[in-house]
Amino acid sequence: MSIYLLALIIGVVAGLRAMTAPAAVSIAAAAGWLPLANTWAAFTGFRFTPYIFGLLALVEFVTDQLPSTPSRKVPQQFGARIVSGGFCGAVLGTAGGAMLGGLVAGVIGAVIGTLGGYEARKRLVAAIGGKDLPIALLEDVVAVLLAFWVVSSVS
Repeated sequence: MSIYLLALIIGVVAGLRAMTAPAAVSIAAAAGWLPLANTWAAFTGFRFTPYIFGLLALVEFVTDQLPSTPSRKVPQQFGARIVSGGFCGAVLGTAGGAMLGGLVAGVIGAVIGTLGGYEARKRLVAAIGGKDLPIALLEDVVAVLLAFWVVSSVS
C-alpha cells in the first residue's frame, strides 16, 4: 500500500482524535513495525514515548465526553489535529522514504478527518435522537481500529 495513502489515513485518524494517531505511531515504532532507527523520528519508539502518547490519548477519550469540551473546529483544536496529522504523516513518510510527502498527506488527512468527523458525528447523533455518547464511543473505536490498521500496513 502506498505510504502516501497510509499517511493520509493516519491524518484522518488525527482529525478524529488528535492523540490517537501519535499513540499508534509511537507504539508501532516501539514494537519495531516502523523502521525509524537512526532517523529524526527514532524518538517515537523510545522506551517511554508510547506511554506518554498513550496516556494523552486516554485523557482525550475521556475529555471528549465532557460537555465543556470545545468543538474540534475551533482554532486551537483544529490546529492541534493538523499538527498531529502532519507529524504522524511525516513519521510514516520517514519509514517509507518520503518524509515531506507523508507530512503533506498527513495534514490533508487531518483536515478531512476533522471536518468529515464533525459532520458525520453531528448527523449520526441527530439520526439516533440526539444522544452523543454512543456516537462518540463509536468514533473512538473507529479511530483506534483505523490507526492500528495503518501502522500494521507499513512495510
